[in-house]
Amino acid sequence: MESGPEIRPEPVRSLTAQEVPVVTTPPAPAPVPRSRRRGARRAGAAVLGAVVLATLGACGSAEPPPDPTPAPPATTEGLTRADVDAWLDRTIPAALESGRIAGATVSVVHDGEILTARGFGEADIAAGTAVDPETTLFRVGSVSKVVTATAVMQLVERGEVDLDTDVEQYTGLDLPHEHPVTLRHLLSHTPGYEERAAGLFGSQGVGVDLRRSLVEDPPAQVYEPGTTPAYSNYGNALAGYVVEAVSGVSFEEYVDQNILAPAGMTSSSFAQPLPDHLAADVALGYPTSDDDAIPFEVVGVPPAGSLSATATDMARFMLAHLGHPTGTGTGTEILGDDARHLMREPALDAGTLGALAAGPRMGLGWFDESRNGRTVAGHGGDTLAFHSHAQLWPDDDTGVFVSFNSTGTDAAALLLREDLLDGFADRYFPAVESAPGTVDATTRAAHARALAGTYESTRGFHTTFLTVAGPLQPIQAEVVDGDRVRFSAGVGLRPTVYEEVEPWLYREVDGNRVLSVRTDAEGRVQLIGHDSAMSLVPLTTVRSVALPALAGGVVLLLVTVLAWPAGALVRWVRTRRRTPNSESPGGTGADDGAPGGGVPDGGVPGGAGPDGHLPHRGPTRLPRTLTRVTALSAVLGLLTWVYVFVSVLGMEPVPTAVIRVAQVLTALGMLGFLAAAWRVTAEVRTRSGWFRMGTAAVVLLGFAAFSVGAYEFLLVSPDISY
Repeated sequence: MESGPEIRPEPVRSLTAQEVPVVTTPPAPAPVPRSRRRGARRAGAAVLGAVVLATLGACGSAEPPPDPTPAPPATTEGLTRADVDAWLDRTIPAALESGRIAGATVSVVHDGEILTARGFGEADIAAGTAVDPETTLFRVGSVSKVVTATAVMQLVERGEVDLDTDVEQYTGLDLPHEHPVTLRHLLSHTPGYEERAAGLFGSQGVGVDLRRSLVEDPPAQVYEPGTTPAYSNYGNALAGYVVEAVSGVSFEEYVDQNILAPAGMTSSSFAQPLPDHLAADVALGYPTSDDDAIPFEVVGVPPAGSLSATATDMARFMLAHLGHPTGTGTGTEILGDDARHLMREPALDAGTLGALAAGPRMGLGWFDESRNGRTVAGHGGDTLAFHSHAQLWPDDDTGVFVSFNSTGTDAAALLLREDLLDGFADRYFPAVESAPGTVDATTRAAHARALAGTYESTRGFHTTFLTVAGPLQPIQAEVVDGDRVRFSAGVGLRPTVYEEVEPWLYREVDGNRVLSVRTDAEGRVQLIGHDSAMSLVPLTTVRSVALPALAGGVVLLLVTVLAWPAGALVRWVRTRRRTPNSESPGGTGADDGAPGGGVPDGGVPGGAGPDGHLPHRGPTRLPRTLTRVTALSAVLGLLTWVYVFVSVLGMEPVPTAVIRVAQVLTALGMLGFLAAAWRVTAEVRTRSGWFRMGTAAVVLLGFAAFSVGAYEFLLVSPDISY
């Protein structure tokens, strides 16, 4: 499961080169008392859930970690065990302490052997158990997807499945696909699915049924397959089910027999819970090293992220993918050379991707993370507590794996992970000078202006109430220096400046990241590809306006709700202050539906009607009451939705009844538009005064804005899957 939901957050990013391997982090704050930490944990879980959704939810962060601190130039020492160990010793222990990260495990392979495998910190803080790279299992999240892809490619090698055949022929799941989906689409994250949050994590003690997780509330297919990179946990899980359906055994059993055992990965498993002989050795996961451990995370879609593995087992897996069998006994390859190479090659071309094919493209399971002029294939992963990454340098016969069992203070583990990979690359495989760009200044400036705007990730929600997540975390692109473009942080992105090096192909200034842009015939931006399996689309005017409309409408309706008791209090105070001769049961006629006072309906100053008697409120009484009630319903509905969103992003289950209550309250709030229109009409007909008529009109505007936002974000959609 990748570093998200979203759910900043991987799926695995091309990483920015840094010249120094050492991570510089601010001094650790004094530990917070556990009682105070628990009070903030729910909100923290929601923020972390957003990160997870953006990677896997068992998989990138919605808000990428801050830029690493500049450091001295990298060394030029050779890639030896002594040098790697010395570098790790100087880098990791201090970073774990300052970032409040419980533990870490690292392995490096080179020239067909495990160069080094190291453990740092603690696997179990309470017990004082140190991390052992040979025996301590870490949850590797979305790095699991490469194992799943390997299983698929074994079936391809044996001729049991074809990469370009509709997977329905293998699964028989009868999924509601508008367009056929193939294994090539699934392994390259282009099946066209929207994101799905429900079911990413299961409950303790409840078994995971892969088939059921796929057929219950499947995500909608919102893009034509092969055209739009949009990272999908569901898609990878479906590929895993193809393995299960074709092989006739469970996915976990197939992987154990055909990949883990042959590769010598005897301390690794996709099983949940882990087998008895491994369960005692799995590292506990922590938000920070100052917090209590969280329970074993049950991944609801196992092929996408349930692997638990040791650093040495992951080293064996990397060696197997570099063509060095490591299993005991026969040493049989888990894949032939052709299949291994095919997994790292681009899975799709310009025939479906268009101009995006000029940028980084997914292989069949591996991300293109090439850097410093060298080919690099990688995959990262995040659960709520564990953060991992594996990279292969196939031309250099090298691989590196890192994993942490805490997020740390201010997502310190995400920063440390990136710094380690940057430092490794720049220390042992320094960058070569990039070729100069070929685009003239005038064209660069024109393209930069066309690229400027507001975007949202294709890895998002489109047909569910979580569609609001896109406008909540927009990505801004702005022109800088006349012909460069700066992108703000977002799903899979951090604030970075890019320059055009080829027509509609952008390279990070002083970095390795690359963006490719697809435009229409008029030169308008349609899609921006980044990080192989991620892309951005322009945020439409309607979606960009709907969020402030929803918020502004609720503010106006909240004022209306608060004015109700405020008006009653004003009337009570005025009544108490009256002399006995002037008291009247009708009060002053102050409007209790909006701030301020006024004259009773059809009345005259002093509270009496033309005939000297207090009139009934007449035609305005009922519409005013309905307006107040529906305004209260709208406010309560939005508050309930906030609870739902925080719970979902915190990976907590939300009862269906709560979502339905939110919908009912929202629907009543939208009906308030009719009540408000009725009230405006009544105020005008009774000539109740400019203040009351104006107030009624403002409230009507609030209901209109609220209704537009609620409709656009599907808050009353009958479908409550997410």
